[in-house]
Amino acid sequence: MTYQVYIVEHDALSESQSAALRELFDREYRAEHGEWNPDRPYGYSPADVHAIVFRGAIAVAHVGFQRRLIRVGAREVAVAGTGGVLVHPDSRSDGLGRLVMSHAQHAMRDDDRVSFGYLGCREEVVPFYERTGWSRVNAVERHVSMIDSNETVTSSAGPILVFAADSGADADRWPEGDIDLRGTPW
Repeated sequence: MTYQVYIVEHDALSESQSAALRELFDREYRAEHGEWNPDRPYGYSPADVHAIVFRGAIAVAHVGFQRRLIRVGAREVAVAGTGGVLVHPDSRSDGLGRLVMSHAQHAMRDDDRVSFGYLGCREEVVPFYERTGWSRVNAVERHVSMIDSNETVTSSAGPILVFAADSGADADRWPEGDIDLRGTPW
């Protein structure tokens, strides 16, 4: 099977790429969360960059990330807040998650505005992320509520993972301290 992988800045998404992403996300989430909005996907922060795997005209895998300066303890850290990690149900277990993630990570490494990839996830998917080079960090995370932008949410419950994106960064050098995402999560 032939796949095409694209790394696309959000503002450069073509109409057909956007429509294919809408179909991919709506198939998975529409019944529970409504229609996908690329500028505010289900209340999460939108991606600046999309890594998309296509089979023909069908989007079969996606990883997005948004560049943002967050606070970790007393330091500011430039991250690629990662979200929208999704593989089409008919293509799961075909290695497409690993393929699209590796391309997203390559885009992060090539971006001199990013020191680390950053994501929050469910416990059951942590092994996938760890196999693709992400490392768990333990911290309290603060972010703007996805429902009420005047509210701050504080949590230490969900897994947080980081990926060293620049040559001077490694997961062992992730700073200690509470994390302020300075916006909604990804």
